[in-house]
Amino acid sequence: MPSLFYYMTAIADSGLGLVGIRSPYEQPPYQVIRALAPNIEIRTYEARAAVQTNMRDGNDGEAFGRLFRYITGANHTKDAVAMTVPVERHRSIAMTVPVEETDPPKGGGIMRFFLPKSVAEAPPVPTDPAVQIVAVPAQTLAVIRYSGVATDEARATELDLLRRALARAGMTAEGEPSYYSYDPPWALPFVRRNEIAVSVKP
Repeated sequence: MPSLFYYMTAIADSGLGLVGIRSPYEQPPYQVIRALAPNIEIRTYEARAAVQTNMRDGNDGEAFGRLFRYITGANHTKDAVAMTVPVERHRSIAMTVPVEETDPPKGGGIMRFFLPKSVAEAPPVPTDPAVQIVAVPAQTLAVIRYSGVATDEARATELDLLRRALARAGMTAEGEPSYYSYDPPWALPFVRRNEIAVSVKP
């Protein structure tokens, strides 16, 4: 089971998250291979492992709770797993590729936590059958970054900007976007890091 130190660290990290400090959290590594704008990048990601669950809508607290319980010990070895960022949301039930609806998520879909490298090769098995371990393949993604509250309207605006930038660059998107959140809901809007990512041809 998680130790007192684990929970104390989580509380401290939550406080740092208020002002947009994310240094305690591991992120999936990527390389920027091209910048289309100051806030739009073409990135390559290595294959990585994740834990995911179905969600009713784009901000399903129950789905987040299931994943959080997994990393705090709801697994067969009762091990604590370090929290990572970003949290990914998308509407597809596909197990290995991020596929979403053309518009920002309003219905059900998938919520996903990426697993830290320390457990990625042999992650603890979830005790909740609604939580699954999945393998995410290597990807080339076009990503737009923005701050503020990630409302449906903001996502739609940023997604349109991303698509326009890709069209100007003569690049082709494959599939539909994923939505990445790097900060807790209580983070100040102007320090938040939100991203929309869509797969592109290498």
